[in-house]
Amino acid sequence: MIERQDRNDLGVIRIANEVVGIIAGLAAMEVKGIAGMSAGIAGGIAEMLGRKNLAKGVKVEVGEREAAADLFVIVEYGIQVPEVALRVQENVKQAIESMTGLSVVEVNVHVQGVHIPPEEKSEEVRVH
Repeated sequence: MIERQDRNDLGVIRIANEVVGIIAGLAAMEVKGIAGMSAGIAGGIAEMLGRKNLAKGVKVEVGEREAAADLFVIVEYGIQVPEVALRVQENVKQAIESMTGLSVVEVNVHVQGVHIPPEEKSEEVRVH
């Protein structure tokens, strides 16, 4: 496992890839229009991950000073996909850089599916 490692007068600081992946997943989920992270496609349908498994929807490559991330997301129906993807890129980049000190060179967003909310049952109004 590659991880970020810094040495200072007090010792070594190591940041595991999984930590960077969790930061990226949480930052992506903060963006309005993202329904969830995807673990991949099963039976032609994107499998949505719960909050405990967000890192499974993120692939990161971490070097000594730089990081790159691939995020696999499910978007809400009716949103502007390019706009939401751009906001995800910006939010993920900012979160990783501010929390780890790594320079983010690339954030790739892979839209794996569209979440369609269940239709609300509407009650008929009858006039007697």
